[in-house]
Amino acid sequence: MSAVDATRVIRCPNCGRKNRVPAAASGRPRCANCHQTLPWIADALDDTFAEIAEQADLPVIVDMWATWCGPCRMVSPVLEELAAERAGEVKLVKVDVDRAPLLSSRFTVQAVPTLMIIDHGEVIARQAGAAPVAVLRRWFDDAMLRQRRARKGARDGGEGGTPHDRS
Repeated sequence: MSAVDATRVIRCPNCGRKNRVPAAASGRPRCANCHQTLPWIADALDDTFAEIAEQADLPVIVDMWATWCGPCRMVSPVLEELAAERAGEVKLVKVDVDRAPLLSSRFTVQAVPTLMIIDHGEVIARQAGAAPVAVLRRWFDDAMLRQRRARKGARDGGEGGTPHDRS
């Protein structure tokens, strides 16, 4: 089984049933029992990142982390909480920088954790360091709002948003 074919067992927040969720697939994962949308959490490496993260149908929060990093261990459950809150809206992809040196270089990761939001293959937001769930929730929401405004502006023939939004 390749890394892209890998699955992660996710307990349904609604009914408690354990479900195997693939690292890469189209659509959104749903519970086999109650059919509620499940949190989508996957691991990626240099050779699987494109399929798992960049080709995802959903916006992706990428967690560039390291096993030896204390703040990384602190932010991991916070990111998993956010992925559970936003099941069906976001995919969480975890990248161990020590096992994915090409991705670390490509994204110029100089500190861990480094968090990014990728939407349709494009990095739309980035931040270094751990933060509480409320801060990360606002960071994600603000990035998605800016992205929607930019798309709307592009469809309407303009740049979208206001000058303040593009800062």
